[in-house]
Amino acid sequence: MRIAVFGAGGPSGRLLTGQALAAGHHVAAVTRRPDLFPLRHDRLEVVGADVLDPAAVDAVVAGRDAVLSTLGVPPRKGPISTYSRGTANITAAMRRHGVRRIAVVSSSGVEPHPYSDGGFWFNRLLLPYVTRVVGRTLYDDMRRMESHLRVGDLDWTVVRPSALFELPAVTDYTLVEGFADGRFTARVDLAASMLALLDADRYVRRTVSVITTADNPTLRQWIRDSQR
Repeated sequence: MRIAVFGAGGPSGRLLTGQALAAGHHVAAVTRRPDLFPLRHDRLEVVGADVLDPAAVDAVVAGRDAVLSTLGVPPRKGPISTYSRGTANITAAMRRHGVRRIAVVSSSGVEPHPYSDGGFWFNRLLLPYVTRVVGRTLYDDMRRMESHLRVGDLDWTVVRPSALFELPAVTDYTLVEGFADGRFTARVDLAASMLALLDADRYVRRTVSVITTADNPTLRQWIRDSQR
């Protein structure tokens, strides 16, 4: 399959690109810094492009069978539009070139729920602070991205991981439609779940959650590692 990976320069995008190549796919890895992209392969094309540039996006999407988006931007107080504008450019190009399948990374923070293992401090204090204060503009833009896909006619899947962390290998992760009661998602599992979506139609035009159920960090470990 000929796959375009937007946001390939980020940690999840690099893992997804590597897994797609290992699975035998031809991959266009789209990043704003192609000179820093660490992977090389005869089935890999590293494309320097900005997802906010419609012409550049159009050139990448042409001739692909599917698009996977791992776009990510850090939270900030000011407005964020990368997710919604970038996805709008991608879907417009897909329609022009007859590409139907797309899966995008969103976040469990878009529709926060209390977690059974979260406890008072996490569920009542940390989670609201992250989703309503620190990440408010980020999650607002993810919601716009999701809404844009839902009103369109493409074969989309929205993938919502929980707090991301690193593991060396894919685990027996859980992928379910709607909410999954787990606070953490390994990036390797997120990448694997997105790639697996291309092999089946079960979650077309659905929102799914992916969580890692083994080797999760403690909250203190996760905070410490995420600040490195």
